[in-house]
Amino acid sequence: MSKDVTKRPDNRSSWYSLEEIENFLSYAKEEAKKLGYEMDGIRIYCGAYPDDGSGAGYSTSFIVPTSSNKEGEEGGYGQSHDIQGASGLNKGSQGDPPNANYPQ
Repeated sequence: MSKDVTKRPDNRSSWYSLEEIENFLSYAKEEAKKLGYEMDGIRIYCGAYPDDGSGAGYSTSFIVPTSSNKEGEEGGYGQSHDIQGASGLNKGSQGDPPNANYPQ
């Protein structure tokens, strides 16, 4: 549970609007091309912000684009890896209430 990481009651979910997801995917595909990659998916990470005095140190999830190849490389197809230098999507809205169980 996220409260085991953050040591306090915490969110159990993140919410992103369909528009945010669609915009991110379009942006990520274009950014991947500029970096020389063909985006083939996304990876979703779970993490926690540090409790550095400026914030509560709550958990989060974020999305990064992935690719199994880079243009001009021989082979390289197979397992997808995070695209280095690409932007991710973070800071979704919290659940309502934040500690609500699945489903909401």
